[in-house]
Amino acid sequence: MKKLPLLFFILTTGFLSSQSLNAQVRVAAYNVLYGLSGSPEQIGAMFKPYNLDMIGFNEVPDGDWTARVGKVLGMKYVYVGKISSANHKDKYKSILSRTPLKNQNEVPLQGERSWNPASAVYADTEIRGVKLRLYSLHVCQAQNLKSHIDMLREKYLSKEKKKNIIVLGDFNDKLESPALTRLQQAGFQACWTDLNMNLEKAFTWNPNNPKSGLKEGVIDHIFYKSDSAKATKAEIIELNPPLSDHKPVWAEINFKVSKK
Repeated sequence: MKKLPLLFFILTTGFLSSQSLNAQVRVAAYNVLYGLSGSPEQIGAMFKPYNLDMIGFNEVPDGDWTARVGKVLGMKYVYVGKISSANHKDKYKSILSRTPLKNQNEVPLQGERSWNPASAVYADTEIRGVKLRLYSLHVCQAQNLKSHIDMLREKYLSKEKKKNIIVLGDFNDKLESPALTRLQQAGFQACWTDLNMNLEKAFTWNPNNPKSGLKEGVIDHIFYKSDSAKATKAEIIELNPPLSDHKPVWAEINFKVSKK
């Protein structure tokens, strides 16, 4: 009879070692129009209530601009790419993170019937036990199968070995477009879709011109690929006055994490 407590302890320990916990990861994407309409301090203050873990910026100025946003938010890990969209001034891509970044890199993208070059920056991190890789991009609207996003999907994303991947930024394409349909068919899930959001009367470009914006629709997105994740929140952030010609978007993604 004295052996029963030990047996119970062993069985209980074995059960607990296999349980899964939920870990929420909060990310945002924002095309900041090379900082023309909003300072990094203003944008940091705007994002503060969302308690974000990572932000992917695009059309972002070079130098310490991203780090200055991070200083407001208490997010001190930064990676800024070296390829400016269409070789314009201060249209880089960057990642701001609350947790340390590893394996930072940038992949160049060329497309047919597109402005060139485009690019995506990426980095690895771990958030509440979730190991993930985040891509922040700025690409042209796809005109054919040889677009920026198709190149990213075929040359890089299809070869990814990471289990948890987030891809976000300014896609210049609606969710139902052929190029983003191909991305979804490759296993990348849109946060908007998880929440069954009706985007018919929504838009992310241009808040200064609502009539034009409604025509363009939602062109800034957050996608993820994972065997154990689902978006629990997603939102287009409405600002008055706007701080860019795009609206920021953010999402909370719930990952299953094995806990021993």
